[in-house]
Amino acid sequence: MALLRGQVVVLLLAVAAALGAAPPAAPKASTFCTGAQLTGKFAVVPNSAGAGNIVYALTLRNRSTSPCTIAGLPDVTLLGRSGQALPTHIRAALPNTLTSVLVHIAPGRWARATARFSPDVPGEGEPLYGRRCEPMAYKLTVRAPGGGKTLAPVTPPTPVCEHGQLQLSAYAAGR
Repeated sequence: MALLRGQVVVLLLAVAAALGAAPPAAPKASTFCTGAQLTGKFAVVPNSAGAGNIVYALTLRNRSTSPCTIAGLPDVTLLGRSGQALPTHIRAALPNTLTSVLVHIAPGRWARATARFSPDVPGEGEPLYGRRCEPMAYKLTVRAPGGGKTLAPVTPPTPVCEHGQLQLSAYAAGR
C-alpha cells in the first residue's frame, strides 16, 4: 500500500511538472486602432450637471473585423458647426495616476472615457460670444493611436468654457 501511495505522488508530481512546463498561450496580437476602425459618440451623461460642471462620455466602437488597442488619455479637438477647430485643452482628470493602460477593443465592442468641463462658467480672461464663454462645439475629432482620426458628434452641442478645458479620464473597456 505504501508503494502505491508513493507511485500516486510521483505521478501527480510528474503531471504538475508537465503542466507547469508548458508555455502559456500567447495573447492574440492587437495593433493600435486607426481612425478608420472606430466610430465615436461624445454625449452628456444623464444627471451629471451640477456646480457649473457637466460630464460627457466619449465612446469609441471598433467597427472593423480585427481587434485593436488604444491607451491613455483621448487626444481630441473640439470643432464648431462648420468644422473649424475650437480651443481645446486636455487635462488628466486624475493627475499623476495610471493613464497608459492598454485597452483592447474586440470587433463590435466599445471603449470609453469621460470628460468633465464647465459649459457656462467663463475662465479668466475668456471672451464672451453672446451669452456663452466659447463657441458651441458640434463635433469632436479623436486622433487614433494607429493613425488617422474619427469624428464624434457632440450630443447635445455645447460650449466648453475655460478656453476649452476638458478634464479627461483615461480610456477603459466597456460602454
